[in-house]
Amino acid sequence: MTRHHLNLAHQQRLHWELLKKAIDDPDLAQVLDVFDPPPPADKLRQYLFANALYTNALFYHRIGNISRSELFGYMRGLLQNQTVREYWIATRGQRATLRHGSDEAEIGHMIDDLLQELEDADSDEWWVVGTPPESGESPE
Repeated sequence: MTRHHLNLAHQQRLHWELLKKAIDDPDLAQVLDVFDPPPPADKLRQYLFANALYTNALFYHRIGNISRSELFGYMRGLLQNQTVREYWIATRGQRATLRHGSDEAEIGHMIDDLLQELEDADSDEWWVVGTPPESGESPE
């Protein structure tokens, strides 16, 4: 494992520890409430958990355990959950602050487009909605 991957793993662990504290303690969760309008406490906890699921998948992609195409497929499934969809829409403003052209910004746009395609789809076969990126794309 490279130094870069070790640093990412450490950051991912720290991110989860902080999120877990916020999920377990409503007072701490309020610190992470950047939503407008603020959601009820139970919805905020769900959003924080959705964030943990997304960042975990993003981490797997960044260290090369899954391709961008596999990340696309994972998110296509995750977006079948209404709370995850609401979370993704609620965090649009946060993603807008990402550096244009960065890997995370590009992935965010990919998922934004996927969500729109899922919402526009006329078919119940959600698993075929959208066009995954080329599977050879790597995070670095």
